[in-house]
Amino acid sequence: MSTFDADIDGAERRVDSWQAKIEERAAQVQALARQVGQLSATARSRDGLMEVTIASSGVLTGLRLGEGVRQHSAAWIAQHILTTAQAAQAGLTEQVRRVAANTVGLDSETGRAVVASFANRLTPEGTGGHARW
Repeated sequence: MSTFDADIDGAERRVDSWQAKIEERAAQVQALARQVGQLSATARSRDGLMEVTIASSGVLTGLRLGEGVRQHSAAWIAQHILTTAQAAQAGLTEQVRRVAANTVGLDSETGRAVVASFANRLTPEGTGGHARW
């Protein structure tokens, strides 16, 4: 085998290796997207009077109010719904973090970007990245 043939064989192996890595990474990203798309998080208020469910899109998909809320003002109810929704959003962000860690890795650019995107979208503004409740 000539040096030229050996160089071509080596180049083909490198290209095959790169292609395999790209395909593996694409599969990991697809798994991340599929799993994140199926997530939702539910939180219950400390007093148990309300429960809020948030979909992976950040949309409120469930709200349960116990009969005891009738004893409170509309402003109190509204504030506690928002507080409980923030807890559900924080739970969703943590779920996304776990899925990213298990698929693409938190040390990857993709993992960091996905987690940051959810944290930025779902974390109340002005809390320094930490929800207040």
